[in-house]
Amino acid sequence: MCNIKVIAFDCDGVLFNSEKANTAYYDRILNHLGLPEMTPEQFAFVHMHTVSDALSYLFAEEKMLQQAYAFSKNTGYFDFIKLMEIEPYLKTLLENVRPSIKTAVATNRTNTMGQVLKEHGLEGQFDLVVCALDVAQPKPYPDMLVKVLDHFEIAAHEMLFVGDSLLDAQAAIAATVPFVAYGNASLPADHHITTLKALEDIIGFY
Repeated sequence: MCNIKVIAFDCDGVLFNSEKANTAYYDRILNHLGLPEMTPEQFAFVHMHTVSDALSYLFAEEKMLQQAYAFSKNTGYFDFIKLMEIEPYLKTLLENVRPSIKTAVATNRTNTMGQVLKEHGLEGQFDLVVCALDVAQPKPYPDMLVKVLDHFEIAAHEMLFVGDSLLDAQAAIAATVPFVAYGNASLPADHHITTLKALEDIIGFY
């Protein structure tokens, strides 16, 4: 009998390859303010963090930061959702594990996750979605994962968290939740995978 009752997923880099979307979004803001496009180092940071942290990182000068906030608010991210590429096997995985195993999203996105799921035909496929606005502190703090555990009234060892960044790993460690690193062999993790299909074997391990 499988002891895993919930699988929680990060969004960017796990459920979706959102490199094109995030690059286009932040480069548009930078270009609007007369700055060059992101460097690889800048992209690595913004890809993991909340939009607030990302803008603060990209725009150190306060006046320009406020201009970036204003432009990002008016522009929004919704036009870029179509550039997000759903990860192979995701829909099949969800069909195979649900409803016996609950599914959740724990993401540092703020207000776009609902539209992301809708545009990509994933409405109703996750029993709980926790975003940065739903907790006091986003990843790397454990708040999101603790919220998932509390919602389903389960112990930490009864959940898997699948992520691709150091922030994800740190959140899992802090919440004492088994961590599955997706596509990033450098992360400390209980399991490393390169395809979501491999999760089915991991579930059987517990």
